[in-house]
Amino acid sequence: MPRYQEGSIRQIRRADGMTWVLRYYTTRADGKRVEHMVGIGLVKDIGPKKADASREADRQKLRETINQLQPFQGKPRTFGQLCQHYIENELRIDQSKSARPKEFPTIETYERHLVKRIIPRWGKLAPLAVKSTEVEKWFLELRMGNPQKKVKPFADPTVDKIRRIMHLVYKHGQRHEFLPRQQEGNPMNWVSQRTTSDYTAVPMTPKQAFEILLNIPEPRRTLTLSDAATALRVSELLALMWTDLDFADLVMYVRRAYVWGRFKVPKSKASKAPVPMHPLLAGFLLAWRDKTPFGKDTDFVFPSVRLKGKKPLSASIMVQKYLRPAAVKAGVIKEGEKVRFGFHNFRHALATALVKLKVDAKTVQGMLRHEDFGTTMQL
Repeated sequence: MPRYQEGSIRQIRRADGMTWVLRYYTTRADGKRVEHMVGIGLVKDIGPKKADASREADRQKLRETINQLQPFQGKPRTFGQLCQHYIENELRIDQSKSARPKEFPTIETYERHLVKRIIPRWGKLAPLAVKSTEVEKWFLELRMGNPQKKVKPFADPTVDKIRRIMHLVYKHGQRHEFLPRQQEGNPMNWVSQRTTSDYTAVPMTPKQAFEILLNIPEPRRTLTLSDAATALRVSELLALMWTDLDFADLVMYVRRAYVWGRFKVPKSKASKAPVPMHPLLAGFLLAWRDKTPFGKDTDFVFPSVRLKGKKPLSASIMVQKYLRPAAVKAGVIKEGEKVRFGFHNFRHALATALVKLKVDAKTVQGMLRHEDFGTTMQL
């Protein structure tokens, strides 16, 4: 009988800011003990004291949930056990050997939703005792939020992601013959959920983008200019090494991306396409190379000095400390305004400018390196 775990609470830096997390151990089927962590919430929302985070972990029933996440023998009897089987056999495996490999951000997102939300709500029920109508009621609660308990409402795409994760868990159970392979073996087949997002990109003119550049110090100014002039994703910009820049032919080669502190392959085949580099941008980059102490071919173009060049800069810190304040000065957003604004807005702004210039849609698709033409048309 495994002992009850309280877990340990600590703060870590994530994309949204300093976050309280609960660390715990699970025993894999091969007997090896491995550490995992699940987010409790942002420090600014919960409070700076560990006792505040502990109370929030109890409110979310996280300790109860992590003690359910232990390997078991035989057929899963509860939906929670089925979720655990899915985690162990789909998420916590060597993805290079998987038939459908998942990227690290996807794995972390799936496991976070399973541990924090899905298992606490449905884990004790038998898999086929979960009713589609009850799931839809729960989704409505997630979309509405609960101001009294400081629970923020979820956006429709987030709720739909939870629906898709539950669908994958049931499909996993069917594939392993724990559940009937007919449609009734997956209650999520009958769950309806909206997928439209209410997100609207903050509009930005070329003049405003230039004013933002003037209010950002180097090397972040050159990074922001590179973003505005190429429509590269910030994860791709941060992963650039000097060897990826061809100053003779004025081309950038996208060979990797830096996401959540890890390097991964570019998002799609189209994302690997060479990106043209304007001579003016090339001049700024060469000027920065003369100044930076990390100018070797294998160094990052935008390295973290604090980490002695071993890792790139942090996008989330740059947005918080430099980009948003500069956008306020440029009049793009208001002080304290709760809107999404980051490097991705430059990608939207370039697409908008190209459309206004009546550039051919296929050319715009090539500039943005979208795999699907429909994605470009939606913009």
